Amino acid sequence: MPSRNPSQSARTGRPRSAAADAAILDATRAALVELGWSKLTLGDVASRAGVAKTTLYRRWPGKNELVVDAVAVLFDELEVPDRGSLAADIEGVVLEFAALLERPEARTALMAVVAESTRDEALRERIRDSIVDRQKRLVLLGRRRAQARGELPPAPDEASAAHVDDLIFDVIAGAVVHRALVSAEPVDKEWIRGLTGLLLGGLSAATEA
Repeated sequence: MPSRNPSQSARTGRPRSAAADAAILDATRAALVELGWSKLTLGDVASRAGVAKTTLYRRWPGKNELVVDAVAVLFDELEVPDRGSLAADIEGVVLEFAALLERPEARTALMAVVAESTRDEALRERIRDSIVDRQKRLVLLGRRRAQARGELPPAPDEASAAHVDDLIFDVIAGAVVHRALVSAEPVDKEWIRGLTGLLLGGLSAATEA
């Protein structure tokens, strides 16, 4: 009897369906808007998505993991448009972020997981891993693009670059989320220009230090 290849063994079982995953995550966001965090159940999500409960449970062990992933895929849509300058690039990505937060499914899901994470360290870690750390790619891309244009000097070392990237991400994400979701004020072009000017002034100070 021929021996089994370990990689073949790892691939046994029914493969994941991208369409099923998308349907489940869409259903999760719709259920959150309609029901809220406390009333959302995996059984209801499975029913809305038109999949068996076992299909859902094979992919996500619990509600925390499911909702974070439902939020994360929305944030993965964000890009840094190349508008020809660092200031214009910042304004572009902030506009995209603000537009995302205007969508009821994004706003409701994000606020739900953040509120629940205040009582759940494991959920906070998943948010950091699946949303925050993943979206720092936008800052990294924007910084490298600006350095290639000569708008920013090269970072002296990777540790310094990572520190500045963290600060930029925290400033932009914190300001936009607070403006849109806490203060409930418009993230309009005038406000974005002001934020961009403030951020660029801080970047100049950071690179000259």
